[in-house]
Order: sequence, then structure tokens, then C-alpha cells
Amino acid sequence: MFWIKNLVRISPATSSVGNVFRNPESYTLSSRFCTALQQQKQQISETVQAADVVDGLEEHRYEGLAPTKEGEKPRVLVLGSGWAGCRLMKGIDTSIYDVVCVSPRNHMVFTPLLASTCVGTLEFRSVAEPISRIQPAISREPGSYYFLANCSRLDSDNHEVHCETVTDGLSTLKPWKFKIAYDKLVLACGAEASTFGINGVLENAIFLREVHHAQEIRRKLLLNLMLSEVPGIGDEEKKRLLHCVVVGGGPTGVEFSGELSDFIMKDVRQRYAHVKDDIRVTLIEARDILSSFDDRLRHYAIKQLNKSGVKLVRGIVKEVKPQKLILDDGTEVPYGLLVWSTGVGPSSFVRSLDLPKDPGGRIGIDEWMRVPSVQDVFAIGDCSGYLESTGKSTLPALAQVAEREGKYLANLLNEMGKSGGGRACSAKERELGEPFVYKHLGSMATIGRYKALVDLRESKEGKGISMAGFVSWFIWRSAYLTRVVSWRNRFYVAINWLTTFVFGRDISRI
Repeated sequence: MFWIKNLVRISPATSSVGNVFRNPESYTLSSRFCTALQQQKQQISETVQAADVVDGLEEHRYEGLAPTKEGEKPRVLVLGSGWAGCRLMKGIDTSIYDVVCVSPRNHMVFTPLLASTCVGTLEFRSVAEPISRIQPAISREPGSYYFLANCSRLDSDNHEVHCETVTDGLSTLKPWKFKIAYDKLVLACGAEASTFGINGVLENAIFLREVHHAQEIRRKLLLNLMLSEVPGIGDEEKKRLLHCVVVGGGPTGVEFSGELSDFIMKDVRQRYAHVKDDIRVTLIEARDILSSFDDRLRHYAIKQLNKSGVKLVRGIVKEVKPQKLILDDGTEVPYGLLVWSTGVGPSSFVRSLDLPKDPGGRIGIDEWMRVPSVQDVFAIGDCSGYLESTGKSTLPALAQVAEREGKYLANLLNEMGKSGGGRACSAKERELGEPFVYKHLGSMATIGRYKALVDLRESKEGKGISMAGFVSWFIWRSAYLTRVVSWRNRFYVAINWLTTFVFGRDISRI
């Protein structure tokens, strides 16, 4: 606060710096942020008394972004940086809107390839794309920002959200609270992993949804491999350390199991020869694995996973303890690494919102992605679902659903802004055009050993192309290489694949 006190003490007649801060036209950042400090200091005579009250006003400094004024672009506030939020930011017309993004991460994760980073097939940066590259206006335009923060409360009556900065648990940093006024609010805050209320999951299992999850899995896997070679480790403890358990037989769980089996067969057997016969992978699923795929493809996947050494267990997890989990039939399964991939559900923030919900607890929306009970609020991605009144079933929590919803809403907001409906409460009576219609493009999953499944049918009962094998694996890789967000990351992914093929996976524990 030393420099603020000095500014207060300097006479405006003798200081051009003081005039810069008092003239909202001459300092863009200061003029766009609404601060209680500035508002109250203007009412206090610039004497020694003003310096005395500065410290008392410190907690209110930079309270947030004030409502937009005439002559300024309307503001679209996006909560989240997942598939839906980033696709919307990419498509929004920044000549019409200022874009503000609030998210606890400053990048988007290309989740279909996240499992490959756990075993060194790809490097972590290959699946992460900075928000500023997706929407350059956030780092260039004076009214567009990215804030590393979480939203703590929504005040839809006043068109503002309350936020709190992310400190990553550092005790030296106190969370900074601020408010942001919006003209249009887009809730794209995603979902969180479902634990079904099972004791011990949060404390002992690792999820696979973020880059830091993949980093944790990789470090734990390599740590267990190295510890298992230490002299004095008993046979039972060695088998436990080298037992990798995956709970959840959906695409993420199956793909991770396939990547892990490839890693064991091609890299562990060469570089950890002393323990190569003890490392095991078990996949636990309550029902059928890959239930959304064709039965023929599912049976093919089971056959290939068994060939790769993956043990399939049908059962329901009742409790998770630090070194073992317990199934519904009483079976105890010791583990060294436990990866939990059983689907997603509403986050605690979504549950706390006083908004209508769909039958699954997600934010209720209509066919135009609007939250009907409040003005200028939209919801897309995994955090949203159709209200029962629409007569539509909630769409699956898939990347292609979120991406298409983000693209649709970006076009809708652009058309709204062009017709003069971009400001708060200005689009109430306007026609919104065609509602959102989702058409499923198919599903793909890799199962290891240069094998994959490709199912291009619109539904499980529909007709279309479905195939498995090496050709499917080539299609899987080609499709995801073209879908990676930027040319920069496509280059990274292609180079990583080539390097892994020639030299093997990187087993450094960094």
C-alpha cells in the first residue's frame, strides 16, 4: 500500500501521475475495475486524512468489474474452461462482446488423450491448450480477462457473480474475493467424478479428469515400480505395490487399462526385469464394460484386454481402504495404485445454486441453453441438462456434446449481439432462432496392442459402421490428431507418438 499512500499525499496540481489515476479516460484498467477505494477517495479531500483511511479501505481494493456502460461492449462471463466453455470462447465475436473467463485452470484439457500421458506415451503439455491461444482477445483486448478463481455465489438479480482466487493451498497467500458484473452469463463449470458416497474413495483413489491427476498417476506408478525392487520387500507387499486397479468400465477406464497393459508389456518388461512377472492390472465394473458400444465390439474388447493381461472383475465396490478395497461379496482386493473412473455427477457449486435442476441434479435448461427462471443466464456442457418440461432426455456427458453446445451458444450470442440484444435484460422478447439439436457422431476407444473400437452409429440400436482392430486404431489416432485444438498441439502429439514408437516410453519420475 506504500505507493497508494504516496499517490494520495501528492498534490494533483504538481503530479501528472495522480491525474492519470483520477482520469478514467486515461487509464483503461483502472477505469474498468470498480473499486470502493477509488469511489470513496474521490469524496474525501486530498489531505493527510485521506492517507489515514487508505488502510481501512484496503480490503475493498479492486472489488471487481463494474457493469458495462454505454459505449462499451457488453460483457460475456464464462465460468469454466472445459470443452463447452472453450468452444464458446473460440466462437464468440469479440468485436461485439468483451469476454471474461473465470476458472481454476488457465488451459483446456484434451481429455480423450489424457490416459496416454499417464504412462509416457504423450507428454502432459501435448494435451493442454492455454485459454489465451483459444481466444487471443483475453490477453489482448482491454475489456477481456482471464481470472484464476472459483465462483462462490451467483447473484442473478443484480447480474453479478462472487469469486474467490485460487491459491493452490499456499498458506502465504490469502484468497482474494471480488465480484464481476455481466451482461450474459454462461455456466460451463463441468462436473465432478462420481463416488456414489463410497467411503474412502476421495482419500485413496486417483481420478482421471485433469492433467494433475495424470501426473499423480504417473508418479505413483513409477514410485511403486522402484520401491518393489528395494531389498527386504516381502512378496505380498511387492504384489500389492505392483497391482494396478481400475474401477469403471467406461471408455476412460478401458483406455487407461489398455495403455497401462501396453506400458507393462513393452517398457516395464525391458527396464524392470526383476519385477516384470509380478505387475498386474485389474479392471472392476459393476455391469458390462463399454455398455454404449455394439455387443460384438464389447466382446472383442474383452478378448483383447484378456490377451493383454488385464483381469476383468464384475463387482460393486463397497469400501476403499488405504491399501485395499472391498467388494460387495466381501472380496478384498489389495492395490498399489487405484484409479477411479465411474462417470461424473453435479459439482458442489452446481448443487449450491438456487436454479432449477434436471432429474440428475444438473442445471436445468431449455432448447436454447437458457436457464428459464433467470435473465441472461445460460448453461452448457456437463453441468447442464434439459428440464423435464422440454420433453427431452438429458444428453450424455461427452466431449462432443459439450463442444457442440458451446459452438451453438456462441452463434446464438453473436446473432443476439448483432440484433442489439447483447446487453443485460435486452433480449427478453427477441426471437432466438432454431433450438439446439444434437446428432451423435459415434464413439471410439483404444484398447491397447494397436487395437481400437470405432462405432459410428447414432445409437446402440441404430444402423451404421462399427469396426475393431488395427484399422480402427489408425482411424482413432487420425481422428484425434485432427481434433486436437491447435496446430501446435498436433505437432506435439505427432512427435510424441513417433518418439514413443522409436525409443519407447519415458519412464523418468520427474
